[in-house]
Amino acid sequence: MTNPAMRSRTYWFLQGVCGIFSIPALVLMSAFVGFCSYAYESGVPMIQVVFMTVTVWALPAQLILIGAMIAGASLPAAAIAVGLSSMRLMPMTASLIPEIRTKSTPVWLLLLVSHFVAVTSWVFTMQRVRDIPRDDRVAFLAGFGLTIMTVNSVSVAVLFGVISKLPMIVAGALYFLTPVYFITSIWTSARGREVYFAMVFGLVLGPVFHAISPGYAILYAGLAGGLAAFLLQLVIPAGKGRDHA
Repeated sequence: MTNPAMRSRTYWFLQGVCGIFSIPALVLMSAFVGFCSYAYESGVPMIQVVFMTVTVWALPAQLILIGAMIAGASLPAAAIAVGLSSMRLMPMTASLIPEIRTKSTPVWLLLLVSHFVAVTSWVFTMQRVRDIPRDDRVAFLAGFGLTIMTVNSVSVAVLFGVISKLPMIVAGALYFLTPVYFITSIWTSARGREVYFAMVFGLVLGPVFHAISPGYAILYAGLAGGLAAFLLQLVIPAGKGRDHA
């Protein structure tokens, strides 16, 4: 007879798998069509694009890696650029892991599912995690993360041969869906006013720093916007019932 705990984990794993039909997953898959077009036009072999999809996973980091390859950057320089881009995922991981782990969850399993943490999986899981039994949350994230990564990796391999027929304006529009979705999703799922402050500062400072230093605009905007948001939420007293934290 099947263990009830195992049945429950299997159920929630399959619920995560079904997340492939959600709006976040569909938007990300559309964005990967645009990414595939960009990789094809950049002359990157299909096998390398599939490999970086599985190993790097986060879409912005993959774009940075391809940009470094096109520019002829050295391996250490490309690794540093991708690493700096992926630092934004560390706070997401740090906020998600306490929500899904239990006292008995193995560290190796948490490290494994952490690989799936990107903006789409983070938003999708954080929006639903409170409705999932704590013992089954890791299974849910694993089901969603593994499925969406596999589907996108296979899609890249399949589309690579026909992507040249896709108009560049269409590929660009599909890719643009991702940042639009990311911004709106993070805004609606925010639990504290400091998140809203940080997003507003980031949106305003991003173009400013791009004009000053295009290569480091995201890094500078993130540091300046995050610091400004932190200081602002300390200065402005929170109104009763207005802070979601």
